[in-house]
Amino acid sequence: MELLMVRPYQFYFNQQTSANNFFQSDIDIENANELALAEFDTMVEQLRAHQIKVNVVQDTKDPSTPDAIFPNNWVSTHHNGTLCLYPMFAENRRAERKSTVINFLHSNYKIQDVLDLTELEKEGTFLEGTGSMVLDHQNKIAYGCLSERLDKAAFTNWCHKMQFKPITFKAVDDKAQPIYHTNVMMCVGNQFVVICLESIPNELEKQILLECFLQTNKEVITISQDQLNHFAGNMLQVFDMHEKPHLIMSEQAHRSLDPAQVKNLEKYNPILPVSIPTIEALGGGSTRCMMAEIYFSPA
Repeated sequence: MELLMVRPYQFYFNQQTSANNFFQSDIDIENANELALAEFDTMVEQLRAHQIKVNVVQDTKDPSTPDAIFPNNWVSTHHNGTLCLYPMFAENRRAERKSTVINFLHSNYKIQDVLDLTELEKEGTFLEGTGSMVLDHQNKIAYGCLSERLDKAAFTNWCHKMQFKPITFKAVDDKAQPIYHTNVMMCVGNQFVVICLESIPNELEKQILLECFLQTNKEVITISQDQLNHFAGNMLQVFDMHEKPHLIMSEQAHRSLDPAQVKNLEKYNPILPVSIPTIEALGGGSTRCMMAEIYFSPA
């Protein structure tokens, strides 16, 4: 497993995504771009220091893409050699599908097939990659909370083509607004799942999820709405060059966890917290959104 990360050219608050991303804050941060770049570079250094293979592609000046730092929403790679490209809700996020990133993948890895769903944008239909979907690659299960960024038909169609079992549900934040991306309220690791069950109002949907976690032998580690608001759901289990797992999350997320939660998570993998406060505040996304997994074989 390797990671793809996109170093931003110009990071700033994206007005277009704030319509349904309630984690964004339009606050005035002096030198926000410089701070975000420093946070990004430090995170990459920390990952590499733990023997995690990180590939960094530099974003370009034109077109302007303030959210380029979150590539996992528009691209995903899969063990079967398929590269997936996704339809994006915000118009300026569609411009993130730049040739620099796509050519990097084609030049360095064996890609067998491309599943391009971007035409769905013309219909106003969206499916924002592994932001809107949380994938259990081991068991071929895809979890998706319904929102403007995850269309049920598009999700089901993707699952059919990629041979994943789809599980959909509704999840809301503490103001009863739909949660825009599944990956802010749950994370699936090899032996555990972190999930904010209290964000799921429907008891039947909650029971279906719990039954699925039981059948796939996942320990369920629950987080609260308050912890969700501190990006505690937005974590990712990654594997280093020696196949050792690490759990990546932000320092804010880590601070929000209680000792029992930390102990439970550390049974399965050491935690690597990284400091990205500017990116979280203006971007409304955290560590998981910044990392796109690469499952391809080298070219």
